[in-house]
Amino acid sequence: MLEAIVFICGAVVMILEMVGSRILAPYLGTSIVVWTSLIGVILGSLSIGYWWGGRVADTKPSYRILSLVVLLAAVFVAAVAVSKSFLLGSLQQYSSSLPLGSTAAAMILFAPPSILLGMISPYAVRLKIIDVKNSGSTVGSLYAISTVGSIFGTFFAGFFLIGFLGSTSILIVLSIILAATSLLASMQERKIKAASLCVFILLLFASKAYDAHLAGLGVHDVDTDYNRVLVYHATDPASTRMTRVMVTNPHGKQSAMFVDNPSELAVQYTKFYQLAAHFKPGMKKILMLGGGGYSFPKFALRHYPDVTMEVMEIDPGITDLSRRFFALEDDPRLTVRHEDARTFLNRATGKYDVILGDTFNSHYSIPFHMSTVEAVRRLHALLEEDGIVVANILSAIEGDRGRFLRAEYATFKAVFPQVFLIPVYSSSDGESWQNVMLIALKSSVEPVFQSEDPVLNAMLDRRWRKEIPADVPVLTDDFAPVDRYVALQ
Repeated sequence: MLEAIVFICGAVVMILEMVGSRILAPYLGTSIVVWTSLIGVILGSLSIGYWWGGRVADTKPSYRILSLVVLLAAVFVAAVAVSKSFLLGSLQQYSSSLPLGSTAAAMILFAPPSILLGMISPYAVRLKIIDVKNSGSTVGSLYAISTVGSIFGTFFAGFFLIGFLGSTSILIVLSIILAATSLLASMQERKIKAASLCVFILLLFASKAYDAHLAGLGVHDVDTDYNRVLVYHATDPASTRMTRVMVTNPHGKQSAMFVDNPSELAVQYTKFYQLAAHFKPGMKKILMLGGGGYSFPKFALRHYPDVTMEVMEIDPGITDLSRRFFALEDDPRLTVRHEDARTFLNRATGKYDVILGDTFNSHYSIPFHMSTVEAVRRLHALLEEDGIVVANILSAIEGDRGRFLRAEYATFKAVFPQVFLIPVYSSSDGESWQNVMLIALKSSVEPVFQSEDPVLNAMLDRRWRKEIPADVPVLTDDFAPVDRYVALQ
């Protein structure tokens, strides 16, 4: 029985940690800063639990107390499910520092259940030890079983659970499992434990009913293998038209679609991908890194009849949501691949007229391996001799808030002969945080920054004309401190 208890609690710890990243993501992102806070807080909490559990076990070793500790852990896990949105919304509003905000969030939500779960193993060891001659093997065996449980929880959560259940449902299921485990440890206070178990089961049904209610209102909260994704309706502030929005990170929408015209570009920065047709007239083969809601692929297939597109989207769940809610349809000119963009670049051998980058669409979770000079060299190698790269970057240009963009600019300049920046919103205020389109030309022929198309001409007029200081080094696979560069954003 003790072996089963420590196995289950070891598994719950790791499932809680992995689900914790999904819970924090919509409010704080998924950067290394958030993961550092979450892992550090849970490890610290487990350490406190080990110490406290050993002290309590030496004073009052009983199965009844062990059972109550497990039940109390179940209550706190359920409390996370109930309170997470309110607490994280408040922290997001009042905390301007990502390290402090993510650490505070992890402490408030995950420290209490982690401390209690940490108490289980040393308490079980104390109950298991009968003869001190065998104490070493007893301690080793129980901690090994707890670790095996953690390994099981890691693989079960990562490979299966998160992809099939939402974060809230997982937390409530963990509460049910812990409440049942407390009954396994001791049948004393069984009425209280049975009542708690029933409450947690009712919470699970209530959560499912609430999800169904939100879906009826057009709000979908979905956990994919790679993201926690929110899809909902909103009104476009400029046109007052109804849109459907996809969000995977805080402070901004990753994709949007006009409900009355799914192929029209609804997010401002996506319109700037049309500049590809200016810098590479007659383009026929386009590679897009990052699919999201597939806004520009839908637009390109409609407006450029000679173009074929290949889209690299790491998350098949995102593609599925785009098919369900963003009018993505099969097209013989569209090829969708589900793979990390960098691994694809490393082995790709084809040639493209245009490569569009949309992997830097949030400063909360920048894929550093796509920002390095090694990745940029692969982009250069995959382009035709007069090919171009158009990449979206969220950043300021000047000051501390522009460090990542200047580093990325320097990295592209180390490979491409010509690199230009076109801010999407303000072409004069370099301190403003905004979408900035980076244009890299493989050819040395100087381009023309005028167009007969008034829409494209207005975009070209936004070109950044000030000198860009070389005050940050080129990013490499060995050293790409993008999280530090964006810390002040």
